[in-house]
Parts: sequence; structure tokens; C-alpha cells
Amino acid sequence: MHDRSDGYEPTTTHAEWGAGGPHLLITAEDGARLTFDLTVDEVTIGSAGGSTLLLPGADPLHATIVHDDRDEHVLTMHGAGDMNAQRDEDGEARSEVLRTGAHFSVGRWRLVFGRDEFADHGRPYGGREGGELSDQDSQPERPEYTGERDAPRQEEVRDG
Repeated sequence: MHDRSDGYEPTTTHAEWGAGGPHLLITAEDGARLTFDLTVDEVTIGSAGGSTLLLPGADPLHATIVHDDRDEHVLTMHGAGDMNAQRDEDGEARSEVLRTGAHFSVGRWRLVFGRDEFADHGRPYGGREGGELSDQDSQPERPEYTGERDAPRQEEVRDG
């Protein structure tokens, strides 16, 4: 443990609200790739006309990503598809906090979440665990975020 009297502050993964350029890397079956920036607090993914991200072949509402009050992006899968979290045995929607590299599928589309590491609120130092209170100071508490809520936008992804 460090003596805080010398001005030492432990490092932190907490950044400003929405920092780190959160985005989805989307890959189609034919290998075409594009980036979808997560700039609003709720993204609906599906084939319905009002979806924020329109993906042909998806369920009308296949998934949602909510930017929550802790500056995390939370995925909820409403339709079939692979994701890091496992489906509950009762078939209910699955949810997980997205970390850089988290992946999921929507129909024939493969999506991967990305955010600059300095703003990805996982454990410091690339997820290292162990020794926090004996060898390493805990990072400071997460700030109180008061982000502006943006108006939703819609983007359609087309094959090829």
C-alpha cells in the first residue's frame, strides 16, 4: 500500500461520461465490415422500421444496448444469437455489461463491442485480479455521471 501523504493516487479506469468512443464493429457473412458508433443512450437493433440499427434478417427487435447511469453499455438479447452470457434455461432474454471485445450475433451479422481501454470500466491493468487490498490500492470510486441524453438516430446496414 502507498502512503497517500506523498500525493500518490492509484490509477483508475474511470473516464468522462461516454468517453472512449464506444462502438460496434459489424461483420456481414460476405466479410464486409463497418463501424456503428454508440452515441445515444438506447440503441435498438433489429429489422423493424423504427430500429436505431437496422439489420436485414434480424428479428423486428433482436437486441437493445442501453448506456446506463454508471456509464456502462448493457446488451439485452431478445432474439436468438450467440453472446458471451449464456441463455437462461427458461428462454428469457439475456443481458450482460459489454466490455471491449464482447461479441454477439444477430441473424447473419457478427457484432463486437469496442471502447478505448482507458474508458472501459473493467478492472484496472487489463483485468488483473488478486492482491487489491494487500498489494495494490483500490481505484477511486466511480464518478457520479450526469450525461446529456441524445436524441436517437437511425442507421441501416445493407448487405454487400
